[in-house]
Amino acid sequence: MTIDSRLPALLLCVPLALAAVACSSPEAEAPFDMAAYLDAAVVGVDPVKNRFANSALLEAMEALPARTNDRERMLFRLAIAEQTLYAGRLETAIELLESLRADLAEYEADAPPSERAPASFLESLLDYLATAHLRLGEFENCIDGIGAVACLVPVPAELVHTAPRGALASIPIYEELLGRDPDNLGARWMLNVAHMMVGTYPTGVPDAHRIPELAFRSEYEIGRFRDVAPALGVDDVGHVGGGVMDDFNGDGLLDLMASSWQLRDPLRYHLNRGDGTFESLTGAAGLEGLWGGGNLVQADYDNDGDLDVFVLRGGWLVEGQVNSLLRNRGDGTFEDVTEQAGLLWPMHPSQTASWADFDGDGLLDLFVGNETFGERPHPCQLFRNLGDGTFLDIAHEAGVAITGIVKGVTWGDYDNDGRPDLYVSRTNAPNVLLRNEGPGTDGAWSFSDRTSEAGVAEPRDAFPTWFWDYDNDGWLDIFVAGYRTNFGDIAAEYLDLPHASELPRLYRNRGDGTYDEVSEAVRLDRIQFAMGSNFGDLDNDGWLDFYVGTGDAYFQALMPNRMFRNDRGEHFQDVTTSGGFGLIQKGHGVAFGDIDHDGDQDVFAAMGGAYEGDVAHNVLFENPGRGNRWLSLWLVGVESNRSAIGARVRVTVEMDGETRDIHRVVSSGSSFGGNPLRLDIGLGRAERVLLVTVRWPTTGNSQELIGLELDSAYRVTEGAAGAELLERAPFALGADR
Repeated sequence: MTIDSRLPALLLCVPLALAAVACSSPEAEAPFDMAAYLDAAVVGVDPVKNRFANSALLEAMEALPARTNDRERMLFRLAIAEQTLYAGRLETAIELLESLRADLAEYEADAPPSERAPASFLESLLDYLATAHLRLGEFENCIDGIGAVACLVPVPAELVHTAPRGALASIPIYEELLGRDPDNLGARWMLNVAHMMVGTYPTGVPDAHRIPELAFRSEYEIGRFRDVAPALGVDDVGHVGGGVMDDFNGDGLLDLMASSWQLRDPLRYHLNRGDGTFESLTGAAGLEGLWGGGNLVQADYDNDGDLDVFVLRGGWLVEGQVNSLLRNRGDGTFEDVTEQAGLLWPMHPSQTASWADFDGDGLLDLFVGNETFGERPHPCQLFRNLGDGTFLDIAHEAGVAITGIVKGVTWGDYDNDGRPDLYVSRTNAPNVLLRNEGPGTDGAWSFSDRTSEAGVAEPRDAFPTWFWDYDNDGWLDIFVAGYRTNFGDIAAEYLDLPHASELPRLYRNRGDGTYDEVSEAVRLDRIQFAMGSNFGDLDNDGWLDFYVGTGDAYFQALMPNRMFRNDRGEHFQDVTTSGGFGLIQKGHGVAFGDIDHDGDQDVFAAMGGAYEGDVAHNVLFENPGRGNRWLSLWLVGVESNRSAIGARVRVTVEMDGETRDIHRVVSSGSSFGGNPLRLDIGLGRAERVLLVTVRWPTTGNSQELIGLELDSAYRVTEGAAGAELLERAPFALGADR
C-alpha cells in the first residue's frame, strides 16, 4: 500500500449533500427576523462552504461510503481524526490517532518498502497527536483550571500547569518529530512551550532544541498588567470575535461588548456598574439569539446620543453571512434594524468595516470591506447615511468598490484637508489608499487612488491597519500588519534565524501626500501575525503604543500576542513579557480604555480561534499605572456627527519650562478593535495644560479651550464656551468579589 502524501484535508474536497440556507431576500411584506434567520443558518450549515463547521463536517464525513482499500481507509481515518481535533473533542482525537498509529506500525512491519506510508503521513499524524495532547493541557489549565494566564509565554513559575498530563504527553512526540527532522522549527517551538507549561523550561529542553530565555526578555519594564476578567465575570469563552470598550448606556462608564463568530456563539454585553463590578446583560439588552460576529464597530449613526453597533459575520467564508446593525434604543436594549436600514442584502463575506462622515453632512457613513475568494466578486461597499435611518450603497459611483480579500479598512485625513480618506488592506494584493476628492460639479463625491504616489501598497499579505499619529507631528501615519507566516518562524525570529514571514509596515507621513516606510528604522520589522489589534498609551507618556493579537486560524499554531511600547516616537520596544501580555491563545478584537477611572488605560481583548475547538477566555488587563498625568475628553458633536468621529485634538502642555503638543483623533482605533470614542490622553510629566484645540469634522472649525486641569475629565460640546468638568471617581476592579 502507498499512502498519498497530500494533506488529509484535501480528501474532503468532495460534494456533500447538505442543504444550505437559502440566501434570497425575504418577501417585502414579511418583517425580517434576524434571530430566526441565524437559527436556521445553524441547521442548514454547509461544511463544504464553511470549513470551520467541524461538527457538521464530521457528521457529513461519517455518512460517506466506506473506503474500499487500505490506502483510502488510512487517509480517511486521519481526516476524521483531524476534524475531531478541530472540533475540540481532544481525548477522542487522541484515541483515534493512537489507534491509527498502532495500526500503521503493525501494517508496515510486514509491508514491503514500496508500499509503506510516506514520511509526510506519519509526520502529520504525530503533529496532530502532539497538538491534541498540548491543547488538552491548555484546556485543562488555561480554560477550565488556572485561567488564561496559564497560557502566557514564558509561563510564570507560579502559574505552571497543575494538570500537566497534556503538555507532558506532547513532549516525547515533539522530540520524535525533531528526531525525524531536526529543522522542524514548528516542533521546536512547541517543545519549548510544552516545557514552559510544566515548569521544566529551560533546563529540561535539550540543548539542541532550546530557545534561550534571553529571547523572551522585554526591552523595557512596563510593569505587570493583571488579568482581572475572571474576578469581574467578563472572561467569556469564545472564538474569533470583536471587542468594544465604550459607554453604551450614557452613564460615563466604559462597558464591554464582545462577539464570537461560530454560528451558535452569543454576543456578550457587560455593563460597568462603577463600583468595581460588571453586570451581564446579553439577554436583558435584547441580544439573545443574535449569534455569531467576527468583528464589531460602534458609533452613534442616528445622532440620538446612544452608541449603536455594526456586527460583521461573514469573514473567511466564500459566500458570507448576514451582518447586523444594532440600534441602541437608549433604554438599555438594542434592536436589529439591518433590514430597515437597507444593509441586509446582498450578503457578502465581510469581516471589517469603519464609520466616518466622508461627505461632511454630520451623518456617519459606513464602509464595509468584503472578501472575494472565488469567481463571484464581492466588492467593498460605501453606505451613505441618508439621515432617515437608511443607507445607500454608493461605492461604485464614488470609486471605492474595491475587490480582493479585504482584511482591514480605516478612515483618516492623511493630507489634512478636512476630508476623511480611506486605507484598505488586502491579502494577496496591494493595499489601497483612496483620497477623498470631495464633491464634483454635479455634487457627487468621489475618491482617487493615491497608493502609488504615496508609496503605501505593502505588505501584499496584510491584515489589521489603522491611521494614527505615532510621532505627534500632526500628520496621520499608517500602520499595517503582515499576515503570512509559518508558526515555526516564531522560533526562527527568537533564534535570529532567517524566515519568510510577511513583516508589518509603518508609514510615516511626510506631510506632502507621501510616506516613508520606517518599520526597520523604528524596530518594528518583527513578526506580527496579527488579526486583532489596537493602540493606546500604556504608560501615559503621551506616545501611542500598540497590541497585536496573533490570529492564525491553523489549529496547531500557538504563538504569543505581542505588545509594543512607543519610545518617544523614535522606536518601539517589545514589552510583551514584562507586561504579562504574551498569551499564546488566539487574540482578536482589542480595546484600550480607562475602565476603572484611575487615569490610565486598561486593555481588553476578545480571545479564541476559528475552529470549533479553538476557544479561549476573553481577558481584561488592569494597568498598574506609571504615575504620569492625564486628561480625558468626551467630545459631543452638534453640527458634526454626535460621536465626533474624525475630530482632531491637540493638547499643548508645559513641562520643565518647555511646551509639548500631543495629537489625537476620535475613532475606535484599529480595523479589528473597539477603543472608546472618548479620548483618554496621557500627558507624561506635564506640569499644566496650556491649551486644548479641537478641530470639528463637519465645519472644520477649531475650538480652543483653556483652564483645563491635569488628571481631570471633561465633556466638550461643539460650539459651546468652555468645557464641562465631569465628576469621575476611581474604583477598584473586582471590589465586591
